[in-house]
Amino acid sequence: MSQYPRLEYSMDDVRAAGKSLAGPVYFTPQNNAEAIGIFSVANSWRDSHIYPMRSIRASVRIAMRQTSIRGDMAARPKRMSSIRRKLADTTIRLDQMQDLGGCRAILNDIDGVNRLVERVRERSPHVIRKEWDYIQKPKGDGYRSHHLSMEFTPARKEDESFAGRRIELQVRTRLQHSWATAIEAVSLYRNQDLKHHKGDGDWLRLFELASAEFAQVERSPLPTGVPDRAERIKELKDLNARLGAVSTLENIKAATHFAENFTHDRGRYYLLRYRPDHTVKIETYTGTFSATGALEIAERAIEAGESQEKVVLVEVDKIDKLVSTYPNYFGDVSLFIRNLQLACSGKSGIEYTVAPQEVVRPREVQQPDYGALRRRYTRWIEPRR
Repeated sequence: MSQYPRLEYSMDDVRAAGKSLAGPVYFTPQNNAEAIGIFSVANSWRDSHIYPMRSIRASVRIAMRQTSIRGDMAARPKRMSSIRRKLADTTIRLDQMQDLGGCRAILNDIDGVNRLVERVRERSPHVIRKEWDYIQKPKGDGYRSHHLSMEFTPARKEDESFAGRRIELQVRTRLQHSWATAIEAVSLYRNQDLKHHKGDGDWLRLFELASAEFAQVERSPLPTGVPDRAERIKELKDLNARLGAVSTLENIKAATHFAENFTHDRGRYYLLRYRPDHTVKIETYTGTFSATGALEIAERAIEAGESQEKVVLVEVDKIDKLVSTYPNYFGDVSLFIRNLQLACSGKSGIEYTVAPQEVVRPREVQQPDYGALRRRYTRWIEPRR
């Protein structure tokens, strides 16, 4: 049996499932079997991107080591809620999505981003289908990152069934990452969808102006439509005072509790569950099938209205990288707060030079020290998987 999931349905089945997911799907006694069937096809298609995702992530990690570019790598299959939103809001089909599997490189500075993108262009074993440079041309809401749509190219005959799978590679700086994850952290905390421009207009404006400040620090183009710096600082200060933004962000840190239910054993995948009470639960998996199966069960409960959790399945090199790569789920917005405070005082922000977001640090021994996290977060132990 293959170590990684392969598509168990036809592409006609995938397209049909995509059409269904663009509209309402009901988990009622009358429609339950049909609903389960639709999600089974969609999950099989998404899961068939796991191996290409891991392969592309590994090739980028090698490129980082060979060029001495420092940073972190993470990967994740796209959340079903995000898949359904894109299907409903756009004309793209399920079989056309380029980000059902996503890899993210988070680098220390803008020089590292430019060098890695160039290295991937020159030597990647996979095909670059398209690029979106949201650093040179930021999105209107202030989002900045460099995206590449990669097409998996198998090196072995036994991997040919994965050929053509599209994986999105995001390359960004720590500063850009702090902005993107802070807006998601506020969205989780306030139960709004600021990332997709739904929610408090003042918060959206604050993030837009903050992005301009961060771009200036990195000597990069600013988002369009922002005022000059003097007016920008004045407006940021007014927004911060009106929203109590810094206080709210600090409250997010205090309110988010980490439920430690994994051992120090090294896993491959981590299922993060963000609950309505701001408790984060982590499940550790070493096998791909067990991990994707757990994600499918969790998302089915959400789709059926039986759960209000927000879940994501992530892959990182080491367990202590979870917080630095997915700080939004842990309420860790330290780097964003620090730069927002500097901007509001009229001072220039800072690029990532130390590690303010790494709240989990290893000792000078083999096993990491989670003492700081245990003191800060609640402890929750469950049986190992």
